[in-house]
Amino acid sequence: MGDRKYKRVLLKLSGEFLMGDQNYGLDVKAVDRVAGEVASAYKKGYEICMVIGGGNIFRGISAAAYGMHRAAADSVGMLATVMNSIAFQNSLEKIGVPTRVLSAIAMPNVCEAYIRRKALRHLEKRRVVICAAGSGNPYFTTDTAAALRALELSCDVLIKATKVAGVFTTDPEKHTDAEFIEKISYKDVIEKDIRVMDQTAITLAKENNMPIIVFSIKEAGNFEKVLSGEGRCSIIS
Repeated sequence: MGDRKYKRVLLKLSGEFLMGDQNYGLDVKAVDRVAGEVASAYKKGYEICMVIGGGNIFRGISAAAYGMHRAAADSVGMLATVMNSIAFQNSLEKIGVPTRVLSAIAMPNVCEAYIRRKALRHLEKRRVVICAAGSGNPYFTTDTAAALRALELSCDVLIKATKVAGVFTTDPEKHTDAEFIEKISYKDVIEKDIRVMDQTAITLAKENNMPIIVFSIKEAGNFEKVLSGEGRCSIIS
């Protein structure tokens, strides 16, 4: 698997990774640990975009299930992603990685507004670009926002960080007989309802031939290994 060659990548990171061993919120040590993974890849010359979820702070779908209007719940969730993005930016800049947060919801006092040309310019200037607030629209997940930004910013690959090594036939944390799948088609992911990302994101990637890599970020150094073609992961293409 050492033949993969990427220059510009988009890393989709779940907000849950940023709460460490806590039940909710931000754990600075956990943020710093993942930021170190990104910094290591950045220093090897990769151009890195990111989309970070907000599930460690607020889950729009869960709130909607308890009676909150889905549009309002998703708006709160999008704001949670901005909080995570600013925290991650702080961790990266502490270790010398220039970073910009671009939000799909304008909030000029804390970050820049997402404009595609501006984001591309930051990448050209060797800055990590964190795309916050999802797509700026309710009813769309951060997975879909990640696929959208990966396409808009001409990334070579969309990389989904998870708690497990990649795509399995079923949830490996619940089923010991789950089988690892190294390569799988978009069609099979959709038809078999393999919930590694939401189907809108998978469909968007399929229609634009954007490969998706799924890997575990729990193992130290794994992000860089996956980029270089050495780490264990699954490829959806």
